Amino acid sequence: MGLLSLLRKLKSSPDKELRILLLGLDNAGKTTILKHLASEDISHIMPTQGFNIKSVSSDGFKLNVWDIGGQRNIRPYWRNYFENTDILVYVIDSADQKRFEETGAELGELLEEEKLGGVPVLIYANKQDLFNASSPGEISEGLDLSQIRDHAWQIQPCSAITGEGVREGMDWVFKNIKSGKGKKK
Repeated sequence: MGLLSLLRKLKSSPDKELRILLLGLDNAGKTTILKHLASEDISHIMPTQGFNIKSVSSDGFKLNVWDIGGQRNIRPYWRNYFENTDILVYVIDSADQKRFEETGAELGELLEEEKLGGVPVLIYANKQDLFNASSPGEISEGLDLSQIRDHAWQIQPCSAITGEGVREGMDWVFKNIKSGKGKKK
């Protein structure tokens, strides 16, 4: 089931527009997830040097996804994209344990941002198809995610390459928006 199918299920929210901010360290799989959601070819993906924007319209519903590069020199510019964000999607490379401390620090800073206050957070524990991937439970415990109090949040195991778990994460996003748990404008 592709993104368009998911959006058709949400036609009960006519003219609803969502702004999704897709962040994470470089090489976490953000662009691959975005291309998978847009049902695009994922065989030739280059590191994002700036940002990608994908918009999908279906049955009066518009989803705008902002995929911002995760290189260290780009991260200070993330704050330029916080305004009017409905959902924060944060992608973690589950197989890169050496960078868990760094990714945890970046996520912690994002959760402290005033402009992202109350915004639901979907954390994709990506690359679960790799043999050395940490489980979502291990990541949650290691990053102390249970301490998140001011945001609805979910950690979702996934593989951007196979697509496994990506749709389930977006289902959680849509349920939070439909139930009114998203940021009020």
